[in-house]
Amino acid sequence: MDTTSPDIRQVHTGTTTPSEPASAPAPEPGNLAGALRDTISVGIGMVPLGFAFGLLVIQSGLAWWWAPVFSLMIYSASLEFPALALILSMTSLPQLAVTAFLVNFRHVFYGPAFPLHRVKGKAAKTYSMYALTDEAYALTATRPAASLSSGRILWIQVLLQSYWVLGGITGALFGALISLDLAGLEFCMAALFTALAIDTFRAGRDIPSPLLALGCALLALAVAPGQMLVVAMSLFAATLVVRYLLHRRKEQSRA
Repeated sequence: MDTTSPDIRQVHTGTTTPSEPASAPAPEPGNLAGALRDTISVGIGMVPLGFAFGLLVIQSGLAWWWAPVFSLMIYSASLEFPALALILSMTSLPQLAVTAFLVNFRHVFYGPAFPLHRVKGKAAKTYSMYALTDEAYALTATRPAASLSSGRILWIQVLLQSYWVLGGITGALFGALISLDLAGLEFCMAALFTALAIDTFRAGRDIPSPLLALGCALLALAVAPGQMLVVAMSLFAATLVVRYLLHRRKEQSRA
């Protein structure tokens, strides 16, 4: 496959070629193989987590096919677990909407750093926005955006969702056959985010950020234990803004 850019080809041949309109390229075999290497370690964690969600679906009295329905319609593991409980308890739609907004509000902070501009085509961009998860962000944030092709990004997201959906279906089918005690399975979510946080820290070695996060969590637990998540995330976002402004002022004073 010729990976030489059009501009370089012009230099080599001395001819010019009309530029082609941007379109969503079909994922290439190299992109799939690379994305598989990128996601396999995360998939090892996502499949058991999806398996736990599938078991929870069956434990809640729903049919097995509700597991893939939830995974495709919501596709936010941190929301699917509480959403299942809220729906079964007949929670009102406004309360569901507020809960979904608060749980997924973190996307506002890391969404702009996701290399969406590298994805080609409207349909591909739409899917990429829909499939933006913590795992997809963590796998792309630690490398230069220019090194990620459109196909590579899309395959990363497709594979991550496939791991989750496959795990949910397997868990639901297994739970329909065998009755199990599900006490403690909710810790799977905390374990996954802990592993992602450790990998992110190893890549960036940013010591202040985890210390700020821990401090905000402890303060929120002491001040508002019933609303710890919302308070902790709000405090952490505020401290990050203040930290950015101080860093920017310091850089300007040096200039």
